Amino acid sequence: MKFATRMIHEGQEPDRATGAVTVPISLSSTFAQDGIARPRSGFEYGRTDNPTRRSLEATIASSENARHGVCFASGSAASTAVLNLLEPADEVLSNLDIYGGTYRLFTKVYARYGIRFRFLDSHEAKAIGSALTPATRLIWLESPTNPLLNIVDIRAVAALKTPRCLLVVDNTFATPYLQNPLDLGADVVVHSATKYIAGHSDVIGGAVATNDPRLHESLRFYQNAAGGVPSPFDCFLIQRGLKTLEVRMQKHQANASALARRLAGHPAVSAVFFPGLPEHPGHETAKAQMRGFGAMLSFRLRGGRPAVERFVRRLAVFTFAESLGGVESLACHPATMTHGSIPPEERARIGVTDDLVRLSVGIEDEEDLTQDLLQALA
Repeated sequence: MKFATRMIHEGQEPDRATGAVTVPISLSSTFAQDGIARPRSGFEYGRTDNPTRRSLEATIASSENARHGVCFASGSAASTAVLNLLEPADEVLSNLDIYGGTYRLFTKVYARYGIRFRFLDSHEAKAIGSALTPATRLIWLESPTNPLLNIVDIRAVAALKTPRCLLVVDNTFATPYLQNPLDLGADVVVHSATKYIAGHSDVIGGAVATNDPRLHESLRFYQNAAGGVPSPFDCFLIQRGLKTLEVRMQKHQANASALARRLAGHPAVSAVFFPGLPEHPGHETAKAQMRGFGAMLSFRLRGGRPAVERFVRRLAVFTFAESLGGVESLACHPATMTHGSIPPEERARIGVTDDLVRLSVGIEDEEDLTQDLLQALA
């Protein structure tokens, strides 16, 4: 089955008891057992497993062409589960420009346990490969990156890594509709399901997908032991979002592409970061490994932070807010919002400067979005 069909049907067979077409929200915290070690239908306790969550995990796995999906209470909880695979003295290589919450998790939480994190300036696969050491246990990539939309050749990095080293790709920006890192050689895919997967800015969730049964077993153990699981209602909302991911992404992308072209020629804008523009340095790589260029874009405003403050105050259709991936268009100032946890000197090195604006382009009418940007830039 094709993607759109799988997102509506995979793991979502009509309920056996009632025939309900929509997967029921199973709120029970515990399940009756028929005897010692004889749970009915495989369920014992809601933290360990839940029918609604199990259905969602099947759909998540299918979205990434994976054998296994594991869901969590947030994207950060999903990332934590992956990092829990590491041991003290292990090393992690990462993009320099990654989500600020991931940077915080790396440097403020897991670095305390003797895990070393190195952030690389280059997005070239050869540079990442040459940075590998015998201690490197994990490579963490974003592609496209947050917030500068850099592109990494995932297949090339996978070919250069050692068998001992895991390749993990945060696929939140691209979505499983546009990119499947496991098909490109990655070992693990991570999502903030809060974003495009759920798609309506009304739920927090995270997901991990893998084809490796041993990794799946470790992730499942951590999910149960640490307990950072999504509620059944959260699972229902995320799965409902997956049903329309393809049609939403088509509109998201069309809008973003049109806005990127308008911004690229505007006198108030000094630079635009969008892999769909032919002049973007990662354009050809994105064409090769993605089925589209996504709906995130960033740009720099001439005039620095004062210009940004004037711009966001004038927005009428775009909402100035954190997060991304919802049906509504959002504008964000990464330096003070999504990447505010990164020290100023590091933000400057990354390129997350005060003149940078990030847009999550929604599915509103394209002309309304264009006019809103133009009047705010005027």
